[in-house]
Amino acid sequence: MGLVATALILPGLMPSDSAEQVAYDRFLDRVAAGEVADVLVDNQTGRITFIDDGETTFETTGPLELSIDDRRLLSDSGAAVRFETPQPGFLQTWLPLLLPVGLIILFFWWINRRAQGQMSGMMSIGRSRAKTYTTERPGTTFDDVAGYAGVKQEIREVVDFLRDTEKFAEIGARVPKGVLLVGPPGTGKTLIARAVAGEADVPFLSVTGSDFMEMFVGVGASRVRDLFESARKMGKAIIFIDEVDSVGRKRGAGLGGGHDEREQTLNQMLSEMDGFEGSEGIVMIAATNRPDILDPALLRPGRFDRQVVVPLPELDDRRQILEVHVKGKRLHDDVELDLVARGTPGMSGADLANLVNEAALIAVRNGDDAICAEHFEAARDRAIMGQKRESMAMSDEEKELTAYHEAGHALCAAVLPTADPLHKVTIIPSGMALGVTMQLPAEDRHTYRSDYLRERLVILLGGRMAEELVFGVTSTGAGNDLVQATETTKKMVREWGMSERVGPMAWGSQNQVFLGDELMSSRDYSDETAHLIDSEVQRILTDQEARCRLLLTEHRNALDLIARSLLEHETISGEEVGRLVSAAARPDSADDPSLIEPSPVDPSTVK
Repeated sequence: MGLVATALILPGLMPSDSAEQVAYDRFLDRVAAGEVADVLVDNQTGRITFIDDGETTFETTGPLELSIDDRRLLSDSGAAVRFETPQPGFLQTWLPLLLPVGLIILFFWWINRRAQGQMSGMMSIGRSRAKTYTTERPGTTFDDVAGYAGVKQEIREVVDFLRDTEKFAEIGARVPKGVLLVGPPGTGKTLIARAVAGEADVPFLSVTGSDFMEMFVGVGASRVRDLFESARKMGKAIIFIDEVDSVGRKRGAGLGGGHDEREQTLNQMLSEMDGFEGSEGIVMIAATNRPDILDPALLRPGRFDRQVVVPLPELDDRRQILEVHVKGKRLHDDVELDLVARGTPGMSGADLANLVNEAALIAVRNGDDAICAEHFEAARDRAIMGQKRESMAMSDEEKELTAYHEAGHALCAAVLPTADPLHKVTIIPSGMALGVTMQLPAEDRHTYRSDYLRERLVILLGGRMAEELVFGVTSTGAGNDLVQATETTKKMVREWGMSERVGPMAWGSQNQVFLGDELMSSRDYSDETAHLIDSEVQRILTDQEARCRLLLTEHRNALDLIARSLLEHETISGEEVGRLVSAAARPDSADDPSLIEPSPVDPSTVK
């Protein structure tokens, strides 16, 4: 800034150069001709200003020391000659000295401001980082949350209490102090909390669990105190803590002591929620997808009294969620959201939003002016199976092996009575798989019967058995199938009591959350029982493998037809598989090439 000021001031201090410039030789000629009336010589710069007979001012630059001849010429010309040495002004004298001093002062002032800012930051490190929203923000309401009528009803009680406390006080009802939203990732827990902020006429303080954690011990506890103090000043308020499991984990689970920053923060939060000093009028809402690792003291009555489960959406909920996400998007007439909802079991709200967006991207990529049913089909395939790798080169032998592998899965799924309906089979590489057999349940399942699980094992082993039956060898393509089959069988024996030899006993998962729990806990069954569990897992898998081998041997003709159709078309629908299985019962079906001629059924049809 000082340099800029100097550049602006100095030109104004310099004398203006408005006189006409002439050469020094021309000046001497005019002096000799007697045309110069007045001459002013600057001894410092050698600048000469002169006026002619017409009173016109000229300027020239001569030597600093005029020669004797030039002086004699000026004296003999009769002109008025003056020599002067100009004195510098105040600014011209002191500005070169003051400018460095000013720059030094400005530098130290800037350093002082930076130090004050850092000190103020250090002094405010214990303050809460919660964001406070008024009744106008955010604008999300319960109408923007599709589905989840039961969840919204339980949360609405909290909103009604804060709006009309007297109605609850008349009959002595006490609203829960804390509501814990529990559910898988992407189910809309944070969205529901934002809807509470939009519905309640009270301030809403939003904070995440990681905002309490710092490298300095005691900062988290200080921020918890400041958060509740700010909420008490507001009278009635809602505090929302997202990802509460980052600060509310079980105490004493690790190898260290109980004086770490996270545990001190949790202790302060427990005290503020239901300690010696009350917190009437303050309702806490927290969200987590790991309720199993929360400290028991955090979940007791008086703190988080109520746990509201936000599960994966059901069929009707998925339809409503899809209706919300397709608003503002151009849909083709062949799109039926009911079919899309039926074909997306197990998807969360975030998954459905991504599905709609992916379908729109595919429509744009294909150059279509509207989102069609086939775009939703392609988007779902990509979400479930992964991106297609159509450019991947497969040898004829590998392609045939893959075709029989997927035909084995498809045949078992089409023949077994309790299996989920077969949707499509493809040998186009997708994601990490060389081929995919997709089943879609006719309705959402909440419980699984033992006969359904055993038939599920037969379907998983169908690909491996088809390879062994046709080629006499097995390949690595069944690796993932064996992993799924083994994990399912372990749960059947160890957790679900579906083994007659083991009996109605359950030991739960062996995956410990904390290192300390794993070191301090011991296995709750003997080595003999562990051996029995292993033998039962092996027996169930071996029995279902034998059942699968018998089924494929009995329907060998259908297996060949499905594999030939896959080699011809690469992708066939579940209806086409069913038709081939039915046609394979004919005695001459093995030599009839027309059976695999029909093209696959329209893939937009969802079963």
